[in-house]
Amino acid sequence: QVQLGESGGGLVQAGGSLRLSCAASGRSVSSNVMGWFRQAPGKEREFVAAIAWSWSGPNTYYADSVKGRFTISRDNAKNTVYLQMNSLKPEDTALYYCAAKSSSAAVTTSSTYGYWGQGTQVTVSS
Repeated sequence: QVQLGESGGGLVQAGGSLRLSCAASGRSVSSNVMGWFRQAPGKEREFVAAIAWSWSGPNTYYADSVKGRFTISRDNAKNTVYLQMNSLKPEDTALYYCAAKSSSAAVTTSSTYGYWGQGTQVTVSS
C-alpha cells in the first residue's frame, strides 16, 4: 500500500509560480513512478507530468501544454515528488492529483496508476 498526500496548491495570478509537493508513504517499490494529473470542472482528468526511476537516473515526461513551464522532480530520501509550476496560465486552473505506480509503462495513462492522493486546488486568475 502507498499513501499519497499533496500540498502547495493555492490562488495565483497569471504569470506566477507555485510548487506542489506529494509525500508518499508505504512500499517504495510501488511508487517507482510518480505522476501528476489534473482535472478542471467539466473536463476529463489529464496527464501533466511523471517521473520514473531507472538505474541510469530518473526519466521525466511532460504534457505538451506544460513543457518548458513545469518541472517535476523527486527527493528519494524524503519519498516526495515536486511539481514546480512557472508562468502559470488561467487554463492551468484545476484540481491537481498525485499518483503512483510500480510499472514504468504507459506513464501518461491515468488508469494505469493504482494509488492516488486527494488532490490540491490550483487557481490561476487572469
